[in-house]
Amino acid sequence: MAARKTYILKLYVAGNTPNSMRALKTLRNILETEFNGVYALKVIDVLKNPQLAEEDKILATPTLSKILPPPVRRIIGDLSDRERVLIGLDLLYDELSESDMYSSQVISSADEDIAPSDS
Repeated sequence: MAARKTYILKLYVAGNTPNSMRALKTLRNILETEFNGVYALKVIDVLKNPQLAEEDKILATPTLSKILPPPVRRIIGDLSDRERVLIGLDLLYDELSESDMYSSQVISSADEDIAPSDS
């Protein structure tokens, strides 16, 4: 990665469920290996702070929301598909060819959600 960006991320979870814990563990692993400390992560438990989930229109957990750099992106699910998470965070964008981007299911417009595949 040529230029370093500062990433602002929010992870919405619902208590200490297995999916929530798996998402947090996976995300921390990705952050440690890919971001080198150039990020801020806020974990929001929607059971304790439902108003925050409502304000940000979070309908499912776990949901990872990338606030900065723009565009805002959301990834829904336990984040177990590392490549999909990196694409959603725009870390693999430069490495993909244009044809790969059109054939993938990643949504690139602002405020769109990236849903997990049904595999």
